[in-house]
Amino acid sequence: MLLTATDLLAVYVHWPFCVSKCPYCDFNSHVRASIDEAAWADALVADLAHEAALTPGRTVGSIFFGGGTPSLMAPATVARIIAAVAALWAVDRDCEITLEANPSSVEAARFAGFAAAGVNRVSLGLQALDDAALAALGRPHDLAEGLAALDVAQAHFPRVSFDLIYDRPGQTVAAWQAELTRALGFGTEHLSLYGLTIEPGTRYATLHARGELVLPGEDVSADLFDLTGAMTAAAGIPAYEVSNHARTGAASRHNLAYWTYADYLGVGPGAHGRRAGEATMRHRKPENWVAAVAAHGHGIVTTEPLPPATRAREALLMGLRLADGIDADVFARRTGSTLDATLDRPRLDRLVGLGFVEAGRHGVRLTPKGRPLVNAVLAELA
Repeated sequence: MLLTATDLLAVYVHWPFCVSKCPYCDFNSHVRASIDEAAWADALVADLAHEAALTPGRTVGSIFFGGGTPSLMAPATVARIIAAVAALWAVDRDCEITLEANPSSVEAARFAGFAAAGVNRVSLGLQALDDAALAALGRPHDLAEGLAALDVAQAHFPRVSFDLIYDRPGQTVAAWQAELTRALGFGTEHLSLYGLTIEPGTRYATLHARGELVLPGEDVSADLFDLTGAMTAAAGIPAYEVSNHARTGAASRHNLAYWTYADYLGVGPGAHGRRAGEATMRHRKPENWVAAVAAHGHGIVTTEPLPPATRAREALLMGLRLADGIDADVFARRTGSTLDATLDRPRLDRLVGLGFVEAGRHGVRLTPKGRPLVNAVLAELA
């Protein structure tokens, strides 16, 4: 069994507000002139209480504040939500509590308060170590401010991760090598390194369609991916998922719940959840979500049963992103289907023959050769 295959419950809290909308971002984020934070805290606690009533006897192993920009919250709001989780469920003594943060000086000033509230892991959205790239990405911080925030984060939290985006317009392999070398020198336990993708409905999608935003070609993209894997592995922070790299024992426990298809609850606007064979989805627009909580005690817009075949497909899509792949016993327990019955055997055999996949009695995983082609392999198998 995979060491990461925990049956602890994961709780996701969505804070949908940002200072500005980044041109590459398709997350459920919104800019508002003012926010009644006390009312928002009330609504989030009510949404949590609804989920707790449906998951009695469970123990929470991770809490993740995502967004949006949850570091815009007051530390007192974060403390109240953490206290609500502890009042509603049992909480594992090693519970991972992560907060996503923008590396601005204003938000970094709150880090001590977040740590005092119980946050023990921060994920910092640096995104680039170059001022021109940060401006092009629409980030509200410059490099000096970002590095200062990283210093503050490392002083206050026992676990620190940060994000970088590569495969940016005009980026060369040599430039990324220099940037990643610098990033690895900061000594964090975890890095999330994402190749830039053009998401529908974003400003970047409009520019790309006009030919005003040109990404590196496929060969350069492949070289950048290979270089990323080689450099992080050499530094002792190998990829444990396609875009995530960590020292031994430092993988994100919360995200591992998603990738190993454990139960997770999502509260706040647009949040998704998977619990007891059901999928939940909250209202996306903040005002609609708040109104729903006021009217019904929760922000759910749909709850749908997930038959075993659907659960199996979802677990396959998520689990193959992991370097460890999918454990057959965990897969069966989580989905109600066997891995053998889920996989198309002729297609699997062909992918094994091509050297993209390894398969055996205990499970299935991508090979290093198959990992850069994860989306194509998933399209074949799922």
